[in-house]
Amino acid sequence: MAKYAHDSMMDAALSWVKTNTAQVCVCSSQPTTYSEATSTYKLGIASYTITGSPANNGSSGRQITVQAASSISITSSGNMQHIALVDSSPATLVYVTTIPASSQASVSASDTVNMAAWTISVDDPA
Repeated sequence: MAKYAHDSMMDAALSWVKTNTAQVCVCSSQPTTYSEATSTYKLGIASYTITGSPANNGSSGRQITVQAASSISITSSGNMQHIALVDSSPATLVYVTTIPASSQASVSASDTVNMAAWTISVDDPA
């Protein structure tokens, strides 16, 4: 039996991410809680708003683009490994992704980093 999900269902999930993202965190390890993203593993944090809207992801589902961010202030030294999207009210870990290996780097307090644009996808059921 074939599986199906309406685009609106997938768009609702992506819109929730957009609506509930208020900050972007550069992290030294994969956070699993808001506290880990904003304190334990945080190398830097900045206010952030996703401006895109859900759109087709080729023929495999839906996606939203997380636009580039520049000059994220680094406040702790370490190796950048993950990006976390968070909301502070209420304290919510919204989404976590791995920084591509080619972009992982050691940073020091007082550095600034740029984040390239990337996408969050919700695939069609298979």
